[in-house]
Amino acid sequence: MTTVHSDNDKYYEIRPYKDDEIQGALERLINDDEFISAILKYRFPKLAAFGGWFLKPLLKSLLKKKWSNVRSVRDAQMQVATYMEKAIKHSSDGVTYSGIDKLDPNAAYLFVSNHRDIAMDPALVNWGLHLHNRDTVRIAIGDNLLKKPCATELMRLNKSFIVKRSAKGPREMMKALGLLSSYIKYSLDEGQSIWIAQKEGRAKDGNDVTDPAILKMFHVNGRARRSLLVTT
Repeated sequence: MTTVHSDNDKYYEIRPYKDDEIQGALERLINDDEFISAILKYRFPKLAAFGGWFLKPLLKSLLKKKWSNVRSVRDAQMQVATYMEKAIKHSSDGVTYSGIDKLDPNAAYLFVSNHRDIAMDPALVNWGLHLHNRDTVRIAIGDNLLKKPCATELMRLNKSFIVKRSAKGPREMMKALGLLSSYIKYSLDEGQSIWIAQKEGRAKDGNDVTDPAILKMFHVNGRARRSLLVTT
């Protein structure tokens, strides 16, 4: 299944998938041999070692049936919510939240967070919002973590957008920075909240300090908009 997108979609390469792109992404995952092998090794390590050739078609058929009714971003995230509930139940005594009632349900927010785990940090934020019947956030994730196609598919299915840390050279870096800043502003204007870590990489010494470059990135789009107003 091929996704057709508008040439005017300047955020296509970095943005999360939209509702009409969900089925195509799921189909690509089902047909991704590396993705299927990874699931088998995780769920059935002993059987996968010698019976993968037999199990792969069965797993593909199972996933195709399981995901047949996943037609939207919300449908995909409800699948994630099921796994989150199980993970929290089996790995913790529970998770508590405070302050969500102070958030305006009709407003979009920019959440700048400390960073321990790129998957679980925003997942726990989303879980808290979900429990309070709030919309989930769009998640910033570095392209250094998306080396495999299946990882990119999974993250973009789950409302993640891509931070191009691999950009080289001042001009390319500024272009990537400007697009990212513009996309964050665009999302907030759309009413979509954003989650982004306060610095690149995890704080390994527990010293959580916001990288000034993150604040400068937020400012890039606002500065460009003011320049436009001055020059027109």
